[in-house]
Parts: sequence; structure tokens; C-alpha cells
Amino acid sequence: MQITGTLQGATQTLGAGAPPAVRHLRGTLLWPLRLMPVKGEQQRRSPWQLLQALGDASPWREEFDEYTGSSDGFHERHYNEFVSFLPYVQRFLYGEGRRGGEAGGTGGESPMRVFRRRDLAAVRVVTRPGEAPITLQVVHTDLYFFFDVDVVMLNMEIGVDDLSLAQAQEVLYRFGRAYPGGWDAQGAALHCMASVEWLDAGGGVLATSDAQQRDLFLEHVAEHRAPRMAAHWAWLMQPLVSDHSQEPGGLRFRQLEYYRMPLMAYLALDDPRKLSRTDFIRLALVTGASEPAVGSNGPLPFGEEQLADFEQRYCYDRFWVDAGSAPNTRYLCSGRSLVVVGTADSEFFCCRDRGVLAQFRHQHFLVFLIAHFQKAALLMFSDRLVEALRRLDVHDVASVKRFKRAIRASFEGFLRFTHRYWFHEISEQAQVRALSRLCTTHLALDPLYEEVKERIADMNTYLDADSLRRQANTVVRLTVVTLFGLIGTVTTGFLGMNLLAEADAPLWQKLLWFGFVGALTTWLTLYTTIKSKRLSDFIDALSDERHGFKSRLAVLARVWRPGSD
Repeated sequence: MQITGTLQGATQTLGAGAPPAVRHLRGTLLWPLRLMPVKGEQQRRSPWQLLQALGDASPWREEFDEYTGSSDGFHERHYNEFVSFLPYVQRFLYGEGRRGGEAGGTGGESPMRVFRRRDLAAVRVVTRPGEAPITLQVVHTDLYFFFDVDVVMLNMEIGVDDLSLAQAQEVLYRFGRAYPGGWDAQGAALHCMASVEWLDAGGGVLATSDAQQRDLFLEHVAEHRAPRMAAHWAWLMQPLVSDHSQEPGGLRFRQLEYYRMPLMAYLALDDPRKLSRTDFIRLALVTGASEPAVGSNGPLPFGEEQLADFEQRYCYDRFWVDAGSAPNTRYLCSGRSLVVVGTADSEFFCCRDRGVLAQFRHQHFLVFLIAHFQKAALLMFSDRLVEALRRLDVHDVASVKRFKRAIRASFEGFLRFTHRYWFHEISEQAQVRALSRLCTTHLALDPLYEEVKERIADMNTYLDADSLRRQANTVVRLTVVTLFGLIGTVTTGFLGMNLLAEADAPLWQKLLWFGFVGALTTWLTLYTTIKSKRLSDFIDALSDERHGFKSRLAVLARVWRPGSD
């Protein structure tokens, strides 16, 4: 059952130049977040294990996909999804299957774990103050966890029928906001929904947004130097809580990216050919609707020079023709958004089993998920490096040791990420490959990967160089101690160790002499070690023919001079 929104003028004949109506809208939000390290006894357990252990205290339940469940849930669209990807991507998404896990352990499982909550049925939104509310169906709400990477991704899919184009643009523009971007002179929140209400299956309100309460957000930023999540998103994530929140919870997260959540959108229109270039630009860049007085053919949202190559940069027009099973289908990709526009009268475009809608919800979603997961993981590694440096105190030995462990752990984790999750080509199918390249190009994944790789390599090189320096200093000190100890060794050896004839002395006298000589030798060895750096300088001066006798004596005198280092 689809929940219908308000369609302004749907029963009226579209005039010349009027935008077409949106017969069906699907929107998919993807919110990448960083999971903070778990403290205490539970730090060795994975986040999804902690979530499972909460039992009835958590609304999230693990979702076993169609590949691991009964065969009744496996459909042709799932098969088409599977074969769209290359083998190494299949192993990332689906694991090795039953035979891959026969050896025991978790080797056959997918490194991606999905949890779903089913208490949320719909969301009622008001785009602007005074506008009529729109009720959106919540198709599903999921959390994606990834093995060995401290990233969680919230995924929500919504659907609605019969909207005007302006309403659809406003829903896409305003819905996926973690918190308001600001407030106008009247105190109304900017760029986000005027009102958001989560609804259960009976229409009861589960949580509402507090974006209009400006003081709460101002006080939080002033105190914590971190943004405050809007109340409806904070409720949705529970029992996961914001790391800067006062609420208790072992599973805590931090924001990784911009407060606008990446989104995908599927729009089935009366006639996509009626969309103007401005409409496509607003859909691709998710800029919202133009002012009502201006209309669809109003000015561009940005300067013409910035949009001169819009079609080349953001559009995939392989199916933008009046032919084929889904004519006039256009894909728009800006990295942070992936939008597909097509004809509502096309059976293939609207087919949820084999058509474009099925591809949008399966193959294209996974393309979008992989790209944003890779970016989130890279940003997570970058944050780890910053935090390790921030906590470093070079005058504190314990802090230095923690810093070294953190950098080593980041380097090892980055290597595992590279070999398990980092790949450029994910498919040989032309459409999937093209959309993947558009996403990764606009997200600038390759430059980001090289930057993080270089930073981690620099840190690791510094630690290696520091270890070599310490080893070299140790060798120098041992060499000095050995050199000066050689004097005593040769001297006593020449005398035959009979300087004191105590062979026939009583045992207590022998032990007394043994203890005295042992203490003296130990003290001389320790003292030589303490002065080894200055003594090594004296040895260098002694072996340098450019030094005269007086300068060598001066270097020797510095051995006992306080503060001469």
C-alpha cells in the first residue's frame, strides 16, 4: 500500500511549459557515522554483538538477507543484483555462502551486517511553514555494520505517490538533514523540514523534530564544540547515541561528513521530456524547488559558468531516448546524490522485479553504498590520526607509547581495509560501471585514499625512523661502555687477577671483596652509560685529526660539565 501525498493541480490539465507530476517517488537516505571505541570489558566485542546483546531493550533486529534465509524469499531481482558485481565485490557483499564457512569461524559470512527496526511505518513532514503536510511511507530502516571498520551507516527508504514536482524537490532537499543549518530572523529553521513526525502503523506519533528550538542547538555547540542531532534522528538511532550527548550508552557515534545525508531518488513522471534544464539541475544537485512565483523555467540555482558542462559531468544519458524498454530514462549523479528520472507509463521503468525500480533498489543502491562506505572509512582513518596526535604528549612516556600503539593499529587497519574493501572496478556491466565511476569521481575517492595513505605512511615512517634512532643510540652507548670497560678488562687480565691474593682468605672475606668489586663495577658501568652520549662525543673528537690536543681536552671536560647537552 502506498501512502499518498497532496498533489497540487493533479486533476488539472497541464499547461504549456508546466512541469509534469511525480506519480511515484522513492527516496533512499544513507547516513555514514563513525563508531567510537567501546570502553570497559566489552571492548573486544563487535558493535553488532553489543546491539544483539541488548535484546528487547533495542528495536533493532539483525536482518538475514535473502541469500542466507529461506529460498522463498529469494527472487529474480536478487539474482540480477548478485550477478551484476565482480567476484571480489560479491564476496564483500554476500560472503562465501554455506560452503565457504564449513571450516568453522566466520570465514564464510559477509563482512557486512544489517539490522532493521520495524516499529516505524511512516513519516509526516511539513516542508515549509503553512504548507500542507505530506505523509511518506517508510519502506524500511536499516543499520549497516562492517567487520573491522568502525563505521555504521543508517539507511532509510521512503515512498510516496502523486506529488507535484516542486513538492518532490522540497522533500528531497529538506528531509535528510541531521540538524538545522541555521535560523531566519523569525526563528524558523533553515533548509530543513518545518516539522517531522515519525509514525507507527496505527498513525501514532513516535517522535518529532525539535529543529525550531534554536536555543537547544546553540547551547550544545557552545558547550561541546559539536553539533546536536535533531530529536527525531537521535530517537531513530537509539540505543546508539551521539558521543557528545549526555545520554548513557555503550554504542556511541560521531558525525563524519556534512550534515546533509547522501540520498538516492527515483521519480516516475508523466512526461520526463517536459522537465526543463533547470529542473534537471535542481534534481541532480538537490537544491530544492525554485520560488513558486518563478516556476519551473526560472533562473539557474548557480552561475551559468558553473553549470556549462552539467550534462557531461552529472548526466548518464544512455537511455535518454524515445526507444527501448524504458524510454526517456535519465540518471543524474553528483556523488552525494543519485537520481533516476523516467516515465510512469513505462512498465519496465516501474517494475519492481526486473525493471528500473528493481535496479534502483538493488544494484544502484549497492553502488551508492560501496562508494560512501569507502569514503566514510577513509575519513574515519583520518580522524583516528588526528586524535592520536591530539592526545600525544612527548614529555609523557605513557602518552608516547599510546601514540605508537594507535598509529600501528591505524596502519594495520588501513592495510586490512585496502585488501578487503578497496577496489576500483566493481562490475563489467556498462551501466553499473558508469554509475560507479560517476559516484567515485564526484566523491574524489582516489585523491582521498592517496592522502590518507600518505599520512598513515608518514606516521609509520616516523615511528620506524624513531625506532632506528633509538637503536642507534643504544648501540652507541653500548659501544662506549664496552670501550671503556675494555680498559679494565685488559688491565686485570694482564695482572692475572692476582692483584689481591685472597685465595686462602676466609669465605666471608672473599664474599666481602666480591661484593665490593661487583658494586664498584656496576657503578662504573652505570655511570659510563649515563655519560655515554658525552663520552661518544669525546671519542669522535679523539678520532678526528682536525682536533688538537687542547680541543680534545675541552671535549673531555664537557663530560662532567652540568647542562652541556
